[in-house]
Amino acid sequence: MPKDPFKDSAEVNHVPWFGRVLTAMVTPFSETGEVNYAIAEKLAAHLVEQGTDTLVVCGTTGESPTLTWDEEYQLFQVVQGAVSGRARVMAGTGSNSTCEAISATQKAQKLGLDGSLQVVPYYNKPPQEGLYDHFSAIAKAVPDLPIMLYNVPGRTSCAIAPATVAKLAEIPNIVALKQADGNLDLASEIRQLTPPTFDLYSGDDSLTLPLLAVGGVGVVSVASHLAGPQLQQMIQAFEQGQTRRATALHLALFPLFKALFATTSPIPLKAALRLEGWAVGTCRSPLGDASAAVLQQLKSVLESLELLKS
Repeated sequence: MPKDPFKDSAEVNHVPWFGRVLTAMVTPFSETGEVNYAIAEKLAAHLVEQGTDTLVVCGTTGESPTLTWDEEYQLFQVVQGAVSGRARVMAGTGSNSTCEAISATQKAQKLGLDGSLQVVPYYNKPPQEGLYDHFSAIAKAVPDLPIMLYNVPGRTSCAIAPATVAKLAEIPNIVALKQADGNLDLASEIRQLTPPTFDLYSGDDSLTLPLLAVGGVGVVSVASHLAGPQLQQMIQAFEQGQTRRATALHLALFPLFKALFATTSPIPLKAALRLEGWAVGTCRSPLGDASAAVLQQLKSVLESLELLKS
């Protein structure tokens, strides 16, 4: 019988540093395309009230590729002030340049943020040795800041192999991984190779429940903008052994999970938030806005889940 890593261990009571539901927060824009910091402040506070444990600011959902560093640093401070210690704030400070990622992450640390999301370097496709050197250099530059790695090969064309994740997990402040490759076998392998105190998060809302079953602890979510309480209920139900209830909640939310990725994220999410009355604007070019068909799909799903105001 294989050894149970959780049996007879204090680690069985491990509490994830970033919590269970992390919201990959959108960046609101005005009608003329500037960052709308006032709406960002209100949205951040709302998300925490709706069950978000950690706000991830300036990740992919926050349209980081089209933001300037000055806009990002301002967003970090606005969101941090809005939640006032009621939730953690994680800065998306990754880059495909190691020096740039180090500089951005050090600046985020000086702002007093609670963690950093570090995406796999995109476009330049480093080998596994390069990935290890990249992430380890960032971690060593900010030894007191918790870091979450971000595996999303659909956007980066490159992925961290399970063995590399395991090696990086030995670095004290690399504490978590956002796994967004849709591959539960790889997630299982990562879980098998890493200690129970290394937190594994789903990067896909629709795979949150399956990932919990193979050792995940929560989700870095898009859908939590709209259904934060339900996501918390699903995860807590699973953790309490109420698997049928967790499955029922997952199936109820599944149409929303799929609708939010009917086209490139965060295009559908911003459209859904506007349907709910949030003045978040559209996505910056080259993403643009949702089509009429996507809008109709979103409206139908939101109405069926009673998420639209009457």
